[in-house]
Amino acid sequence: MTLPLPLYIGLRYTGARRRSQLVSFLSAISITGLVVGVALLVVVLSVMNGFDRELRERILGLVPQASIKHYQGVDNWPELVATLKQDARILEAAPFVQLPGLVSFRKKAEPIVLYGIDPEYEQKVSIISQYVQQQALERLVTEPSALILGYGVANSLGVSAGDKLMVVIPGNAGISAIAGSRSAAKMGYFDVVAVIQSRTELDNTLALTGLSTAANLAGMGDKVSGIRLKLDDLFAAPSIVYENLMELGVGYHGSNWTRTQGNLYHAIQMSKNLVGLLMSLIVGIAAFNVVSTLVMVVVDKQGEIAILRTLGASTKTILSVFIVQGSVIGLLGTLLGIGIGCLMALLIEDFVQFVERLFQVQFLKSDVYPLTYLPSEIRLADLVRVGLTALSLCFVAALYPAWKASRVQPADALRYE
Repeated sequence: MTLPLPLYIGLRYTGARRRSQLVSFLSAISITGLVVGVALLVVVLSVMNGFDRELRERILGLVPQASIKHYQGVDNWPELVATLKQDARILEAAPFVQLPGLVSFRKKAEPIVLYGIDPEYEQKVSIISQYVQQQALERLVTEPSALILGYGVANSLGVSAGDKLMVVIPGNAGISAIAGSRSAAKMGYFDVVAVIQSRTELDNTLALTGLSTAANLAGMGDKVSGIRLKLDDLFAAPSIVYENLMELGVGYHGSNWTRTQGNLYHAIQMSKNLVGLLMSLIVGIAAFNVVSTLVMVVVDKQGEIAILRTLGASTKTILSVFIVQGSVIGLLGTLLGIGIGCLMALLIEDFVQFVERLFQVQFLKSDVYPLTYLPSEIRLADLVRVGLTALSLCFVAALYPAWKASRVQPADALRYE
């Protein structure tokens, strides 16, 4: 198949050996810069996507997506669960008791948030079964003193499965505080049946026990703190909670993940946009290196350009030749950058863990960051957007050198040949 003349010559110029080593060096630098910029942009976007995914699937899989509570505690919670599930947007519902507390072991103490759960219901609304064996969950029902502790708390206290520790609950932790009365702090001794390691910030405060155990510890009797909801659409959580509260009437109040984790989600989105913009500027700078490369190529190829003009090549043909060359450079750099960026994004979690083990350090700590590892998720839409942006910038960058080449006068160029 015969290629159009501008495309043929442009491809030849792209792969031809330069007479000047400086031109060859600048060409290599411009492509390398474009590859590095595109690769870094792909990696950054993938990491931000990973944080977004882990927030939705891991963190919001353990904490309530939404919850309905009553100021005096929820009595007859099975009836409320059945009522809430009549809303088609609510996939599942589960009771819980939530209490702030303190856990003590061998003269060490750490704050916790104690959740009383019913494992049968809880597994329908959360991903707890991914981190805790079924046998340990069943022990929360059969053993009143059973406790599942977050890895961060257990690590700080030096606790492991099988140890016994003391849990202290403030006197006003239950519904008595809302009723305006005061009561003494309550203590209980628990056996650690499992340690949950979700590799998120939840590990620093999370503690789980049986629903009835937590309710008795808080002096709530048969009542529970509220009902946890699993929704079909996370972003509809505020409206779903509001509409159901309107139907339930006075005394009920609710919360959703946009209040508890919303700041984190917006921070991730803002970071993705800002870092993506900064990395796009780096890609833009690398793309405009094509300008200097093509200008040097025009100088290096003035003799050839003049000969083409004398053979009848039009200004449009010369213009097209160098636009093709700039576009080919952009295409090669973009494809290589996307390929290398995808490879780095796939390996970055393992690489960071390897470096942490090698130097005995931890870059992401759960008391500072929401996760203790670096997740990544490659999205096709991001790759397409990065590719189109880089190619567009390279095309624009090639216009001036191409116009400069089209203005070469054969007589002036061949005068000293």
